[in-house]
Amino acid sequence: MPTNTKHRRFVATAVAVTLGATTLAACGSSDDDSDAQSGPAKLTYWTWTPGMDKVVDLWNKGPGKEQQITVTVKKQASGDTLVTKILTAHKAGKGPDLVQAEYQALPTLVSNDAVADIAGEAGEAEGDFAEGVWQQTTLGTDAVYAIPQDIGPMMFYYREDLFKEYGLTVPTTWDEFAETARKLKEEAPDVDLTTFSANDSGLFAGLAQQAGAKWWTTEGQKWKVGIDDAATQKVADFWGGLVEEGAIDNQPMYTPAWNKALNTGKQIAWVSAVWAPGTLTTAAPDTAGKWKMAPLPQWSKSEDVTGSWGGSSTAVTTDSKHKEAAAKFATWLNTDQEALAALAKEGGIYPAATTAQLSEAFAEPPAYFSNQPDFYTRAAAIAKTTAPSAWGPNVNVAYTTFKDAFAAAAKDRSDFGAALTTMQDETVADLEKQGFEVAE
Repeated sequence: MPTNTKHRRFVATAVAVTLGATTLAACGSSDDDSDAQSGPAKLTYWTWTPGMDKVVDLWNKGPGKEQQITVTVKKQASGDTLVTKILTAHKAGKGPDLVQAEYQALPTLVSNDAVADIAGEAGEAEGDFAEGVWQQTTLGTDAVYAIPQDIGPMMFYYREDLFKEYGLTVPTTWDEFAETARKLKEEAPDVDLTTFSANDSGLFAGLAQQAGAKWWTTEGQKWKVGIDDAATQKVADFWGGLVEEGAIDNQPMYTPAWNKALNTGKQIAWVSAVWAPGTLTTAAPDTAGKWKMAPLPQWSKSEDVTGSWGGSSTAVTTDSKHKEAAAKFATWLNTDQEALAALAKEGGIYPAATTAQLSEAFAEPPAYFSNQPDFYTRAAAIAKTTAPSAWGPNVNVAYTTFKDAFAAAAKDRSDFGAALTTMQDETVADLEKQGFEVAE
């Protein structure tokens, strides 16, 4: 459970914290704890990716067999549930050898000394990834805490047919986006360009990231929280203004009403990420072949940057007795072309490795976007422009507060700035409650 003890040992960019403990049973880190680091290794990998067992089979029958490194997949839940389970297992000294970790969860795992620095074993993999993507696994240090696995570069999706019908031009800046929303309201009062939704915090975080936000940074031995920094205030004011004037909708995503709006053309655009085709296939099945994807609008015409919405990495735990072997597998999994092709086929992921983004697995566009043959070519170009992010040890608190505060503000069409202040204050209060030193 939370502690108020101020830990003096600094791990990378984080002060150690104990995240809400649970009574979850911990699993062992290997099938045979007596295995020596230099001998045959039997590794356990906690992951939620579908079909990962089939991908791991390629390793076990190929490179793993040659190197006497066997990996066993243990399927897990994702999100905060997995983070808590990892920390509980680590506290008992019985964590797995490898874990799949969302980028925003890494600071919490690093803070608790639950994942190892594998710079010496896997640092050479850096060249396989875009700078902004690799940075998410280093936390701005010389350490390497994981190998990027999949990413969610953000993009702009729009109904091409309805944009033509209403005489709209695809916006390249956020100012143009706002004008497009207003023009559409004049042409078709019952139709919205899009909605502002507060039920997925990752969307707002990615938009703030694109604008240059740094929500968590360090100042000496202290954390500095900048959730209400100028970049994020700009994003909040922009979307809050559109909601207040009624230029866009204010209802949440992923609801039957949202699905219907997309499927019937009552909403004709969506700010999303590379994984959007899968969601649209379910939400708006009648409109397949009518959507197109474009880069995210920019804050100025001279910029070319996108945010990230989702994504995860493969980390080696400090409980593993086979750090070098585990790092070899993590590197293979996320850089080997055969492994990446299998991940795309079996797991449906969009790989973080830049070479894989233009591989044969992505030669054809998603079936839903059959009308846009260059879908993945454009996606790969956009992915390279991913902005660096700055995560902290209590992302879960910030995200929960966002959902509550911004949902209320969107519903009431009230001040988003006040909601942002609430998010900042609650995040700082939580850090202080857990014993962190927080800079003003």
